[in-house]
Amino acid sequence: MQDFYAEVVEEFVRAGIITPRMHVLVVCGGKIDRTVLLNKGFDDVVISNVDPRPDAEVFAPYKWCYQDAEHLTFEDGSFDFCVVHSGLHHCYSPHRALLEMYRVCRKGLLLFEPYDNLVTRVGVRLNIGQEYEHASVVCNDLEYGGVANTAIPNYIYRWTEREISKTINCFDPQAPTDVRFIHKMRIPWVQLRSRRNRSLYYAIRLGQPLLKLIERCVPKQSNNFAALVVKPDLPSALHPWLRHDGDGVRLNEQWLTARFRHRRKAASAAH
Repeated sequence: MQDFYAEVVEEFVRAGIITPRMHVLVVCGGKIDRTVLLNKGFDDVVISNVDPRPDAEVFAPYKWCYQDAEHLTFEDGSFDFCVVHSGLHHCYSPHRALLEMYRVCRKGLLLFEPYDNLVTRVGVRLNIGQEYEHASVVCNDLEYGGVANTAIPNYIYRWTEREISKTINCFDPQAPTDVRFIHKMRIPWVQLRSRRNRSLYYAIRLGQPLLKLIERCVPKQSNNFAALVVKPDLPSALHPWLRHDGDGVRLNEQWLTARFRHRRKAASAAH
């Protein structure tokens, strides 16, 4: 998935949506984040996670910070952009972590996560994909890699596009949010190789051309995706039923009364 990560970052850098001079926070971060962002020329990056083991020097020249993605200690708008690569599904509440990223960024966020569709649900039924991420715990000496980086295997929360948009719009109802998606087929080679029974590994290798064909022809049946969330440009992007009066966002009563019959309640008589 490092190649997909790099391709997506490169695409949005070329589009001018993300720039290497931005102040970037990575949550649930690791060595892959450092490699990709360093190769793309980013120089002002904070990589954070809840793993007590890392030596900060491993992430140099970037800073490392111990942070729980669901309870970030940063102020609102502390960073230009936030990034998470395959980390939200390790949280107790992926939605809360997503909204924490949205809160602390000024421009937007980029996330990579498993996708919920027919193919992934069938894959879990056939025991190709995992419902709970056992392999991650196995790869971390049976001590880390599960929910909140504990030894308890996390449930793999798989998203849909609509779910991300609804979550963001509930949290920030002032203006429409621009959300863009790129789908990718991710074959879980690491967890397939780690199984004692290798039959599924060899079966998937034989079926790999079919999976690539699915990705090309019906990309929304891929099992992984990237989502770019661009925060609205306020106050110009406000919904028409809102207005900005210089001190803050207010209800645009004129817009509403032009569309709905409204009678103000009479003040109650004084006793």
